[in-house]
Amino acid sequence: MGRLPDVFAVPRMMRHFAATGEGLPPDGTVELDAPDSALRAALSSARSGAWAPAAELLAQARIARDWERRGEYSSALAELALHHTGWLEDWRQERPFDADLGLVAAELEIDRAWQIRTAARARHVSQEQFRAFHTVLRDAEPVLRTAADLNPEDPVPWRILIAHAMGLGAPREVFDEYLVRGREADPHHVGLHARAVQYLAQKWYGSHAEMFEFAESAAAASPEGSPLRGLPLHAVTEYALEHEAGIGQGPLAWSRIEGLVESGLELSAAFGPGDRRAAGFRNHLALALIRSGREAEALEVFRLIGTDARTFPWAYLGDPREIFLLMRQGVRAHVARRTPYFGGSASAPTAVAPSNAANTASTADTTDADTTDAADTARATPPPPPAAMAIALAGAPLRDVREAILITGTTMRLVPVPGNATFVETAPSAEPPGRRKGTRTTLLGEGSLPRLARTFSRGERWPVLVAAKEGADYTLHLYRDGRLVTAHAWWADPAGMPTQEEALDRATALAAAYGLKDHRPLTAVLRGTGDPRQHLDEAFATLGLPSLPAGFGYRPEPLAEVRGAQLVERRSFFRAIKESLSSERDRASDGELPPLT
Repeated sequence: MGRLPDVFAVPRMMRHFAATGEGLPPDGTVELDAPDSALRAALSSARSGAWAPAAELLAQARIARDWERRGEYSSALAELALHHTGWLEDWRQERPFDADLGLVAAELEIDRAWQIRTAARARHVSQEQFRAFHTVLRDAEPVLRTAADLNPEDPVPWRILIAHAMGLGAPREVFDEYLVRGREADPHHVGLHARAVQYLAQKWYGSHAEMFEFAESAAAASPEGSPLRGLPLHAVTEYALEHEAGIGQGPLAWSRIEGLVESGLELSAAFGPGDRRAAGFRNHLALALIRSGREAEALEVFRLIGTDARTFPWAYLGDPREIFLLMRQGVRAHVARRTPYFGGSASAPTAVAPSNAANTASTADTTDADTTDAADTARATPPPPPAAMAIALAGAPLRDVREAILITGTTMRLVPVPGNATFVETAPSAEPPGRRKGTRTTLLGEGSLPRLARTFSRGERWPVLVAAKEGADYTLHLYRDGRLVTAHAWWADPAGMPTQEEALDRATALAAAYGLKDHRPLTAVLRGTGDPRQHLDEAFATLGLPSLPAGFGYRPEPLAEVRGAQLVERRSFFRAIKESLSSERDRASDGELPPLT
């Protein structure tokens, strides 16, 4: 006889989910690659045009030989200079041969090259972009060499040079030289070794075996308690991108992965909660534990990470901050679901069934009393809220949109429309009862369609326009590359009419996104105070976009009745990532390189 479904999983989750948040900072306080107080002050001064605090900060790190902080500082300052260049030019005019200036300038050249190439998929990057990308990298070599010459005892320039070699596909002996020179400056610099692990990954220029051998040997040679001992976790992340860890796929023995995860847990225990030195490998450790089915331990690692989310490994899965938060919430839900309804506390790991007993816990952790009370709770639980009345128009063919939305892990319905565009809506009615939208919203914090549009538009060049009904009002949200470009609302109350300046700004942004030369008609539409639904239709018509489905605003899931609608079922994040990245196997023939981290 097959196993009976665990009908009490949702009541347990509802009962214990709040407790799993104990010790976790609120979502709003989590910051990606948060600068320390000194760097934050230097960045603020640079934005105001003052370069001296940045120069002093880098000089102090150089004198103290604090190469990890120096690398962190130079990366953050270069990222700022990519968009605010005045302060850096003033610095160059004042001190043209400053070693610290040279380091930031070298970082900036790599950033500029990748800004041209973008993080878009290969088919969305033109040959002109690829040529410009390689041209900028080739032209940057003197700047990078100058940074290395000006900083002979600093390993950071050699980390930058390895990134340069990766982008250009330089011969292997070039990488070997850069690695040797960097290790001569500091044999245990985490940034240098992390970049080398990526270079040695199979998707770049190495192999799984070589990557793991390098990471493990570098970790073993590092001092006791060094953050470099967490380097193998970076290799686990790279490996997991290509192989479904934990189910026996891939050439590496699963026992080896387990051993590296155990070593990571031991290393993490040597650092205090919130320790910035441990945040890098702890973020990789959390992902490795999730992939290993050890959610209770992953939750503890999230508590230790606190607010210090890092770009990697989460950027491999989408918007890094959103993925970090969503993974953390998913772990909380899993732990709550595995906690007995009575006699246990989801806030303490001891109350959670061990991962190797997960299969039996779902049926064996419920007593008769548990069953009775859980059933009462299930009956008392209010029904899920109705599906949000929101629909998105993605400016790309259905095939491209289908691939992009896999990252959301949400069941969606797609309908192709003329002009190489696609309508998208969430489809909670197509999910099994235990995974319906209302329950998932309550427990996982899953956002509305505008939030999902922010996620699946990231890295894409096409716009996503989301129309939503909120009560009697209608709103528009325009997203591009994971960013909200503009938003507008038509209120049933005429007092909510925007000013002429506000409407002009929004109309200009919308018109630019859709190639509309004259924004004045759209400006008038945005200031309309009549029927909000009618004004929404007028806005779509003015922009030259397909008409919204007739049922939008009056019934949920209006695309369900449209001929040609395709359902994309909800997937786990890891299955979604595997599918959305499947096209990478053909990238070599396109001459494309994987994104640089």
